[in-house]
Amino acid sequence: MFPSIPFYKYHALGNDYIVLPPKEIGISLSASQIKSICHRNYGVGSDGILLGPIEDPDHDFALRIYNPDGSEAEKSGNGLRIFARYLWDKGLIQDDPVQIQTLGGLVNAQVREGGKIVSVDMGKVSFDSRQIPVEGPRRDVVNESITVADHEFEFCAATIGNPHCVILQEQISVAQARKFGPLIENDSRFPNRTNVQFMKILDRSNIQIEIWERGAGYTLASGSSSSAAAAVAYRLGLCDQHINVHMAGGIIDIEISKDFSISMTGRVTKVAEGVIYPEMFEHTY
Repeated sequence: MFPSIPFYKYHALGNDYIVLPPKEIGISLSASQIKSICHRNYGVGSDGILLGPIEDPDHDFALRIYNPDGSEAEKSGNGLRIFARYLWDKGLIQDDPVQIQTLGGLVNAQVREGGKIVSVDMGKVSFDSRQIPVEGPRRDVVNESITVADHEFEFCAATIGNPHCVILQEQISVAQARKFGPLIENDSRFPNRTNVQFMKILDRSNIQIEIWERGAGYTLASGSSSSAAAAVAYRLGLCDQHINVHMAGGIIDIEISKDFSISMTGRVTKVAEGVIYPEMFEHTY
């Protein structure tokens, strides 16, 4: 019989994730089961699932990240901050930095202020088309043109372990992200699909973004999106190295080194813990 599954739910500026520890759930989850858990009406509801800690002899902790459509993500800045907070809540780490292995690379995380603030060294942003990836000859993808629904945008593409398409605009809106985000996400030039950020420069230390997240849809906040957008703003010479990224869910602080290494800091909130009952999986939606 399918077992009951313990879960732990957190949000980082409204970007919510469910932590499922493999040792506690005792089963492998299918894509349809992940979709059911993340469903806002028929499941617990979340922007994704954090499966961990996973045993890894070479690193402190390992983590797998799943989108609500059942696909797997390489990296999530907010997901990593939430996972670090979960490890701290469970007494598995203290206030010292900890290494976490993801499909998108190894990161360092540190919990502060009694768990409420978490910083993550996200790694280096690259604009290299092969690393992102983006179709076409190898190049840095900066100030290129993309047309969707008869609307032309200028974009920069970047990766920080997962792909991003950043579009600079004088004005941005939720409606714009919802309309054009899914079209850009699935554009053929992005073989692994892409996350999309519509970005407005506020001043040299502040930007605002609206986010369409690959596999998740419109999202209130995103750590990797904040990192990519801030890196683009810095690359274009529009912002300095310390950037506050304003999103619908709140603000993330980004520090950019000259080699485009990113340090990200923001709030994490524990929401609930409980049990998912087998009955939920009797039907798929």
